[in-house]
Amino acid sequence: MNDAAMNEKEKVVNNSAMTYLTFTIGEEIYGLDIDYVTQIINILDITKIPGQPNYVKGVINLRGQIVPVMEVRAKFKRKSIEYDDRTCIIVLSVEEMTVGLIVDSVSEVVSIEDNSISDVPELGRNRQEGYLEGFHKGNNKVVAILNCAELIKHEE
Repeated sequence: MNDAAMNEKEKVVNNSAMTYLTFTIGEEIYGLDIDYVTQIINILDITKIPGQPNYVKGVINLRGQIVPVMEVRAKFKRKSIEYDDRTCIIVLSVEEMTVGLIVDSVSEVVSIEDNSISDVPELGRNRQEGYLEGFHKGNNKVVAILNCAELIKHEE
């Protein structure tokens, strides 16, 4: 094998890629590690739970399993909108817990190399927002990469 071929092989080995499910909240694009995603479903009837933060919308009955759901738009302190035919629930399984995330729409599944994710700028850091892992710029759009385990924690 020549030197150029060996260098290319090293690049492939050293640049591990992860697969992310991307979704939108308004004009913003977010990415979740696909390994946590178990399914994507249409909005179901949600039973409210009293005393929860405003972003916890309640629970759904998912084929006999009670699953808490949270609205990502509300968690990110964005203006509330009515659900439409693109609104859906991304069901995650994180640390033996199943949670549904209500999002405006699901975009696509993308593969992103680890070295192409930039850190969160110091100016944009917030103690309560540890769920933001970094940013990826692809196709002239910035994707905010989220940490699923941190996203579903109640810290407020």
